[in-house]
Amino acid sequence: MAKGHWLDPLARSLLEATGQIPRAPDPPKAKPTKAESSKHEAPQPQARADESVERELLALKLAQNPGLRLANAQQVLQAAALGWRLDVNRATAADWLRLPGCTPTQVDLLLRLQSGGVQLSGPEDLQKLLGVEAGLIRSWTPLLEFRWYGDAPATQPPTLDLNRCRAEQLQGPLDLEESRCRRLLQERSRAPFRDLADLQQRLQLPAELVEGLIGRVSFGQGPIGPELPRPPRPPASR
Repeated sequence: MAKGHWLDPLARSLLEATGQIPRAPDPPKAKPTKAESSKHEAPQPQARADESVERELLALKLAQNPGLRLANAQQVLQAAALGWRLDVNRATAADWLRLPGCTPTQVDLLLRLQSGGVQLSGPEDLQKLLGVEAGLIRSWTPLLEFRWYGDAPATQPPTLDLNRCRAEQLQGPLDLEESRCRRLLQERSRAPFRDLADLQQRLQLPAELVEGLIGRVSFGQGPIGPELPRPPRPPASR
């Protein structure tokens, strides 16, 4: 029999299947083009549809339960896509408790400072105040709005432990008046300060002064050692 290149495809397939002629080699596969590759990498319509359904389901849940707590960072993004925002300097306890990982203790601190007129200027302030991981604050950020009500203070460099520092450290770096330094030491001798809100309440500090302390002070807990008396100054030479 002559070479089978003239056979129609059906006859060729029958002869190959019965072993009467060898199988033709498979043609080499062409490499996918950039357009085809990007088409495969693009989000599938089904995935986009699923995201839309999840977002609409969350919208329904929020409408039925305004105090619904968001479960994770994905739901935070979905809530942000729905237009929901949290005004950090005016938020209520219910607003804060919607955020995943936000604890009642943290909310209590935030509200006590807010009631004292203290405002936060950005995510870094919030992280320093709560003492949490940056990743947690990042997961909240799509919902957070830092609207400043009034003139924002200039930022200052950190850090002084107000429960353990020496008396002479208070006036210089923190720019506290002498009377407030004395009052701070008196209050500290009764009990260490718990946090910035406790400091504000016990010393009756104005909000703008407390705002300038965010990120610049800390509050170590535990017994405070006695402060050694300073040696007397030598008499001035004549």
